Amino acid sequence: MTWLFLTLAILTEVAATMSLRASEGLKKKLWLIPIVAGYVSAFCFLGLALAEGLPLGVGYGIWVACGVALTAIASRILFKEPLTPTMAGGILLISAGVLIVEIGASNAH
Repeated sequence: MTWLFLTLAILTEVAATMSLRASEGLKKKLWLIPIVAGYVSAFCFLGLALAEGLPLGVGYGIWVACGVALTAIASRILFKEPLTPTMAGGILLISAGVLIVEIGASNAH
């Protein structure tokens, strides 16, 4: 259940962020519902993953890294925003950092 909760936290956070972008700076008030629901859900699911025993550093790191990567890809597809090779390299570096943190956490036991 831990990884399911973390996956749901990532997906709902990305959906909320995409809704925030679609709201055009909160000009489109109808988008407030999915924005608030998405962010509240994301924190609740992250809390559930942590309650299941996921270490905070690992859980938060994965949540952030996946959120950054998926948001960059989704914004490229949905809003035609840039995704340059430099940005892709940054995403890879973030992912590598999270992997190192996870490996470090698993070796701490």
